[in-house]
Amino acid sequence: MPVRAVLWDLDDTLFDYTGSDRTGALRHFRAEGLLPAHGPAHGDEEALERWRAAMETEFARFLAGEVGFLDHRRARARTFLGTPLLSDADADAWFGRYIAHYEASWVLFPDSAPVLEALAPLVRQAVLSNASTANQERKLDVLGIRGAFETVLCADELGYAKPATEAFHAACKALGLTPGEVVYVGDKLDIDALGARDAGLTAVWLDRAGTGEEAGEELPPGVRRIAGLAELPELLREVTGFGAPSTIR
Repeated sequence: MPVRAVLWDLDDTLFDYTGSDRTGALRHFRAEGLLPAHGPAHGDEEALERWRAAMETEFARFLAGEVGFLDHRRARARTFLGTPLLSDADADAWFGRYIAHYEASWVLFPDSAPVLEALAPLVRQAVLSNASTANQERKLDVLGIRGAFETVLCADELGYAKPATEAFHAACKALGLTPGEVVYVGDKLDIDALGARDAGLTAVWLDRAGTGEEAGEELPPGVRRIAGLAELPELLREVTGFGAPSTIR
């Protein structure tokens, strides 16, 4: 069955979330007086590790439907600062100041725009993300690539989060395609690649760090691995065919 669409993960696939978050967070911590403004960065990694741990814990609660998007941000601020009684208003203000630094650091990976442009005449493209729709729509607009995608589908509106099969099937349904007609590209082996494979999509794992190759382990059956997005067009030519032209106007 020919592939008619490429469905993309966004964060750490097209958008350098980890790099942007690191740069923005460190700028924020220094501006807040939580790290020295100048001198050796002795506390940087410890602060970043606490920040990441708070994010992973609270974002998992958001994906599970335990808290809303704003509440998960407030919890991240309270957990990181160790101030559980911080008011909603103060937590929102603190997180808002982080967002300003984070957004000023937003950047695409160098290979993202070229591959989107290369695939545009050949295949339809859309985004499937576990983040909030409003957040991802704005991010794509600011990064200048929103026009590459027919639609942006996120967990908060779909009611399901990756790796749930329902999330991938809902995205395929929104495109009017069967899972066998869709390729999914994402940076997480478990959440993205295995989730897509188990839902019947062609699964492509973007392993920028080379962790799979370094481990020397065989790929799970039904998963293709690429080290960069420049490899994607050739991979698609090898394993499948392109079908419907883009419907983007």
